[in-house]
Amino acid sequence: MRKRAGRMLAVLLMAGVAAPVAAQDHARRVTITRDHFGIAHIRGDTDADAVFGMIYAQAEDDFARIERNYLVALGRLAEAEGAGAFWSDVRQRMFIDHDALRREEAASPAWLRALTAAWAAGLNAYLADHPEVQAKVLTRFEPWMALAFSEGSIGGDIERGVDLGQLQAFYEGQSRPVSTAMADAGRLIEPKGSNGIAIGPQRSASGNPLLWINPHTSFFFRAEQQVQSGEGLDVYGASTWGQFFVYQGFNRRIGWMHTSSGVDNIDEFAVEVARRDGRMAYRFGSEWRAVAERTVSIGVRQADGRVAPRMVRILSTQHGPVIRAEGGRWISVAMLNSPRAALEQSFLRTKAADLAGYLEASDRKANSSNNTIFAAADGTIAYLHPQFVPVRDGRFDYTRPVDGSDQATAWRGLHPLDQLPQVVRPASGWVMNTNNHPWSAAGADSPRAADFPRYMDQFGENPRGRHATLLLEGDRKFDPRTLTQAAFDRFLPLFYEQIPGLRRGHDALPASDPRRTALAAPLAMLNGWDRRWGVMSEPTALAVHWGEALWASEGPKAAAANMPLFTYMAERTTDADRVAALAAAVEKMEAAYGTWRIAWGRINRFQRLSPAIRSVFDDARPSLPVGFTSGNFGSLAAFGVERQPGQRCFYGTSGNSFVAAVEFAPDGPRAWAVSAGGESGDPQSIHFDDQAQRYVTGNLRRVILTDAQLAPFAAGAYRPGERRPQTARRASAPPVGSSMCGGL
Repeated sequence: MRKRAGRMLAVLLMAGVAAPVAAQDHARRVTITRDHFGIAHIRGDTDADAVFGMIYAQAEDDFARIERNYLVALGRLAEAEGAGAFWSDVRQRMFIDHDALRREEAASPAWLRALTAAWAAGLNAYLADHPEVQAKVLTRFEPWMALAFSEGSIGGDIERGVDLGQLQAFYEGQSRPVSTAMADAGRLIEPKGSNGIAIGPQRSASGNPLLWINPHTSFFFRAEQQVQSGEGLDVYGASTWGQFFVYQGFNRRIGWMHTSSGVDNIDEFAVEVARRDGRMAYRFGSEWRAVAERTVSIGVRQADGRVAPRMVRILSTQHGPVIRAEGGRWISVAMLNSPRAALEQSFLRTKAADLAGYLEASDRKANSSNNTIFAAADGTIAYLHPQFVPVRDGRFDYTRPVDGSDQATAWRGLHPLDQLPQVVRPASGWVMNTNNHPWSAAGADSPRAADFPRYMDQFGENPRGRHATLLLEGDRKFDPRTLTQAAFDRFLPLFYEQIPGLRRGHDALPASDPRRTALAAPLAMLNGWDRRWGVMSEPTALAVHWGEALWASEGPKAAAANMPLFTYMAERTTDADRVAALAAAVEKMEAAYGTWRIAWGRINRFQRLSPAIRSVFDDARPSLPVGFTSGNFGSLAAFGVERQPGQRCFYGTSGNSFVAAVEFAPDGPRAWAVSAGGESGDPQSIHFDDQAQRYVTGNLRRVILTDAQLAPFAAGAYRPGERRPQTARRASAPPVGSSMCGGL
């Protein structure tokens, strides 16, 4: 213990922590108890104590993911991964200024500074206590770093808003910019979104409000934890690795589920530029303003392990950083960049007790990309729109670059919360969002698109939204079990909508067209199918391959037409296109499997072999069959897959991740949950994959929340810095029900 304390002291001194004993004080006031699935239940005397224990427990489970998230957020990934990450670091540093974050943290309110200090102390204490853990770059953490990663979404605004190929082309002076946008348009990409459903008392079998939490993210993206303090913090849910707030979850009085929004929260401004008085300037109205310049040094790991600085000069206008050139003009991008407000909002909402408290935290307007499905013990359910919505002139189309030299296009402040689409306590008794528009959030009680500017949504409707509406309309009453069943409903509405057109297209083929005969049997299979996924279903496998072929052909067309893909497919995809896609799907299946008749579960698999950030798969190793499919087809339970060279099967990498059903009973919440794979990133831990079988079957486990439920595990409670009780090691045998690729 003396050596461990010495290491902790040394690391804290290096980190510049003013009072190194504070870390030891935090540790004395924190307990961590692990339940039978390895979920950490953290208790601290103060909120800062709880944050210290929370991040320490996360580091025990997967420090590598914490470090990588902050390398990305800080724009320092190239220090670990080399030149291939340089331009992503440049993109990040356009918005993340380290010196500005230091000043921002120093000016933060005392309560927030206490949390950021505890966060840094917790990570540094973990590294001091575990010298065997070798950080790639971040050997010490400082409180200001927490502000660099203050919003828990998968793929933040910065990543969505700036194309790396175009960025590199502009700053390297290439004459022909490279873009990945059209290439992605033809590739089936699992939406990094989510489903959220809230059921009000009138539609609940018990009269208790219900919340369905169903993020669709990269697997193993968040940690599941319970965090409590003597200052009123009492929250359970999923935290993005490295963050000290629960991103999607619930406390004793309220619950919240975030879904990626179609609101226009990122705009591009094309400005006229010219050299004036020896430097670059841009026109804004009748005025010429100097282009701002800032030189940034980015470390890049070399082949010999050295980190060498590489300088880049970042250019900005009043609209934001310059990210590319187009049509002789420079394009600046504007988006939310309020890290302190975002961090405050993210933490404070976890302590809210009702909708009013949640909205009070939200009035910081630092959530730009997330709708919220809300439920509370007092019976309130609500759909809430993202709070960061700039006011714009409706004459302009902000889905494309607008003339940034025209003063009329500039943002005009933010909409107040009461001007945003929302639904509170609808008569329908339910609210939902599936990354679709808000105009169907509560059935007949939804907001009306005509009442709002068009920039409030760019996504439109999607098959998951239509699916959820079908399940929720009517007078059916739900309980946690039936709500879970609904969320795993097997219907695939996209194919229900597309198969009739395929049939018409096939009937219209000339008798001389060889596809008329070749596709007769595949079409008959799809015609006779009930449009429901299943492990043993051959039509599901055929339909998915057909859907992927449709994506490849129709995606670029939709992108060129500036239309949401689902809208394009409903309105413009021809029957001939559908037939051509089926022919391509059959050909691809026969080449890959020797037949177009194959059970879905034989090739659609879940496998977790290593803790690597980017998973690697192996057909020769055991895996589990999965019945549900891509959310693009309308499957509420989503399973996004990745094909790797040399592997016949394809394996899940995203979709359902942390999933939970919550009931707000009078004596406190009850919940059931499952996480993809397991809580630990250690392949030797039993908790590396002990939830895999539950995950693939949708068999949620009861969540431990109360002292009585946690009592059987109390003997194993420990404090940060103490030896963690030994958990069972992972058995050498594969998970129950697993087999190799191709077998059931």
